[in-house]
Amino acid sequence: MTVPIDAYLVVGAGLFGIGVIGVLVSRNLIILLMSVELMLNAANLALIAFSRALNLMDGHAFVFLVLTIAAAEASVGLAMVITLYRNHDTVNIDRFSILKW
Repeated sequence: MTVPIDAYLVVGAGLFGIGVIGVLVSRNLIILLMSVELMLNAANLALIAFSRALNLMDGHAFVFLVLTIAAAEASVGLAMVITLYRNHDTVNIDRFSILKW
């Protein structure tokens, strides 16, 4: 039994929507970074679904590129969170005025 591409796209859209809501609602910097990771993984799911449906390997190559970018984003973001927490003892976005122009 094969799962249709529509099911993968619905799950991907749901995950992306949860990620967008997390980015818009969250005031915690760690939750915000996790929501961005969730959106990137939802895009990966859609890329793999289209790649499998079209019998192409291009989507798999793009997924590796997105995973590399996500890993770099996570490491840089975590370094920023640790630095901000050491300086201000909080990860609440509303408390940071040093990020404003």
